[in-house]
Amino acid sequence: MSEAVDYTVAVRTLCDFTAKRGDLDLRFTPSPSAEEGIEGHARVASRRASHYECEVTLSGVYWSAAGHGLRVRGRADGFDPKRGRLEEIKTHRGDLTRQPDNHRHLHWAQLRLYGWLLCEARDLDELELALVYFDIARQVETPLVERVDRDTLRHFFGAQCAAFLDWALQETAHRSARDEALAALRFPHASWQGEQRTLAENVYKAASTGRSLLAQAPTGTGKTLGTLFPMLKAMPTQRLDGLCYLAAKTPGRQLALDALKPVVETTPLRVLELTARDKACEHPDLACHGESCPLAAGFFDKLPDARRALIASGDWDRARLRDTALAHDVCPYYLGQEMARWSDVTVGDYHYYFASGGLLHLLAQANDWRLGVLVDEAHNLVERARDMYSVSLDQGDLRALIRDKPAGVSAALKQLNREWNALGRECINEHTALEHVPEAWLAALQRLVGTIGQVAAEPPYTLSPALQRFYFDALKTVRIAELFDRHFVCDIAMRPGHRGLRHARLSLRNIVPAPLLTPRFKAAHASVLFSATLTPECYQRDLLGLPEDSVWLDVASPFAKEQLNVHIARHISTRFHDRQASLAPIADLIAATYARRPGNYLAFFSSFAYLEDVAARLRELHPEVPQWQQARGMDETARTDFLARFTSDGRGVGFAVLGGAFGEGIDLPGERLIGAFIATLGLPQVNAVNEQRRRYLQAMFGAGYDYAYVYPGVQKVIQAAGRVIRSREDRGTIHLIDDRFAEPRIQALLPSWWHVTQNVDVPARNPGC
Repeated sequence: MSEAVDYTVAVRTLCDFTAKRGDLDLRFTPSPSAEEGIEGHARVASRRASHYECEVTLSGVYWSAAGHGLRVRGRADGFDPKRGRLEEIKTHRGDLTRQPDNHRHLHWAQLRLYGWLLCEARDLDELELALVYFDIARQVETPLVERVDRDTLRHFFGAQCAAFLDWALQETAHRSARDEALAALRFPHASWQGEQRTLAENVYKAASTGRSLLAQAPTGTGKTLGTLFPMLKAMPTQRLDGLCYLAAKTPGRQLALDALKPVVETTPLRVLELTARDKACEHPDLACHGESCPLAAGFFDKLPDARRALIASGDWDRARLRDTALAHDVCPYYLGQEMARWSDVTVGDYHYYFASGGLLHLLAQANDWRLGVLVDEAHNLVERARDMYSVSLDQGDLRALIRDKPAGVSAALKQLNREWNALGRECINEHTALEHVPEAWLAALQRLVGTIGQVAAEPPYTLSPALQRFYFDALKTVRIAELFDRHFVCDIAMRPGHRGLRHARLSLRNIVPAPLLTPRFKAAHASVLFSATLTPECYQRDLLGLPEDSVWLDVASPFAKEQLNVHIARHISTRFHDRQASLAPIADLIAATYARRPGNYLAFFSSFAYLEDVAARLRELHPEVPQWQQARGMDETARTDFLARFTSDGRGVGFAVLGGAFGEGIDLPGERLIGAFIATLGLPQVNAVNEQRRRYLQAMFGAGYDYAYVYPGVQKVIQAAGRVIRSREDRGTIHLIDDRFAEPRIQALLPSWWHVTQNVDVPARNPGC
């Protein structure tokens, strides 16, 4: 029989497919972190005899009666050859009786598969199988043991493989058909734009050579299709298992989904949209387990039918996922998570790949996938990555818990509070930077985490919502503290608290995410980061940690200078101390521009307070100019209504905050938007936190002010200005309102194709008005 198998699968993936049963059960149980799990495995192994074998690599092939082969591979945790005992080690906290049945069933399935693979590899007639549960808190092992003969294990192995093989053959056929279709795929439009072709060619080269590409391409280049199409074309030749399209905001993800729809309609390509849990949940008022939510009850029993229904079509967007999930009485959000294993292109947020527990990265590692990664609007990745690996913990929340006197936890809460008070006494300023995470404070926090975990693991197994929230925040703090190095800073801010007491907020802030992102870029076969605002190159390379052989590309603009008039209002300062004096001149400038060419405009400001002051002055001085405003905390419906005002025959000025929901990712072509006013340089606020960041970046890169303030600010300005010209037919005007825009070092950061004039003539306003 030929040794060429049809499909290869990991033991864990095989069991995830065949051995999960019963309800989806996400009730809170204290579980070990990944680091604690590794330490737990090592602790158990250290207790074994010297002849004990750890991490035993195993592989075997199942052949069907029709001659189809399925290779199964994996690593068993440990084997004692003298006892003939194979062990699978699982770490946990607390009472094992709380473990969901589907978890136990899955663990036994994994161990039995490893048992057969070991019997086959070493010609054993029987084995003792031990499922060893190791309690991290108590350092106690609970072994569940069974002795199984070779034939029993062979039959179990065969049954699992047979259940999976039909799916595996379908996946093999799908992969072959997908690659054949992508190889023949033609560009969906009649012709390429010149700049879009340049971008696409470089993306294809990056994919073909397995490198990272940092591509700056102006708005209007066609970046979405210009990156997706060449990466899709590279999938067959580079044997890519999948493609991740990652975006910071919903509009970016929607553009990708729209661009992929024609491909899905003409090829077997499967495209999955991953949606945030709060947007996908059908029953936000119910707990996520079978006894509470009907869509969690029997989830894994119903999953195969829902999965088969989705496979019939390759378009797995939010709407289709929801319709299919509800038709099969399963949770839409977790159906999407399951389908990530079988999609060809997954469209989602940055955190699905770059966060510490990012789903797509974990799946890629577990299954040895070759992935292509596309990062849309990549200028956002620095700040988003910082947020992923930063955390703050507030003493006020701790003191509120102490007043509630939770059983079994009060002593540990008070001990942490004492350490926090000691830190507060050392902080004579409102903000104090610390060189390290305070050791005594961290030790007290770790003890508290352990205590809460023990309490949650004992009857009646309940934590108050406030205590549970604090526990999760504390867990994240402990985990970030484990990562803390010279790329992080620690600080304490003192705030007014309950009954006049000051309380401390301790923050661990990531400043340079590069060391945390570098492994993610290396794990991908090829990565392409693209945006209209990636200048300067050194800033992105230093902070994102791209591999040394990464390629930089600066794509020329598809637009002519004549399409856009850029004016610098150098007679106005928008510095904080000049704000009041700037209100009337800005209102006059807006009114004069509107009078010359009535139409739709956007006016951007550095804060809601500044926006509201200028809007009020415009209403007072020029009531004839229609206006509408972005409001604090706008929901999705309100944002849609705001944009709906920008019609082709509309007139007026929409006021928005720079860097907010309307500063990027919106498309208002033609007469829907003919101009923008940007009344700020976009610099982050000067405060203790940003000054701490500036000092750190100065010490590391010698350009602290630029890295902390100038580059992030100008990026937001260019993004906002990019809303005006969206096609070769558009014509528009931008007013950059601040004298600092005239400085050479700022102008050097602006797009080279802009036609900039230094002064604007504004009709003098009657002083008596």
